[in-house]
Amino acid sequence: MDPVTNLRPPSERTYGLEHVAVGADVRVSVLSLKGDECVAWHWHSHISDIFFCLEGAAIVETHNPGNSVLVKVGDRYDVPPGVPHQVAPLNGKKCRLILVQGVGEADFHLGRP
Repeated sequence: MDPVTNLRPPSERTYGLEHVAVGADVRVSVLSLKGDECVAWHWHSHISDIFFCLEGAAIVETHNPGNSVLVKVGDRYDVPPGVPHQVAPLNGKKCRLILVQGVGEADFHLGRP
């Protein structure tokens, strides 16, 4: 992870993530997933992940197994700071989401606390 920007380099990701805007306390990206790609279990200390679905559908699962939310085109779903979560495309079909992260200092912790 780049210590200056707190961004995971593409070599550490298995999914598409295009940063659209990166500021001191907010980051906006386009997240693309398909097949068995997923954003692995992780959590953030101080920022929320806010998902807006543009294409297809994604499943956002939070720290309670079975607590899954289907996010489809036009939907918004917020994951507050400190909540472990993972994101995957529904049935492996392509999905694209706008991901807004903030407001605050960004960090990325793999796994569940």
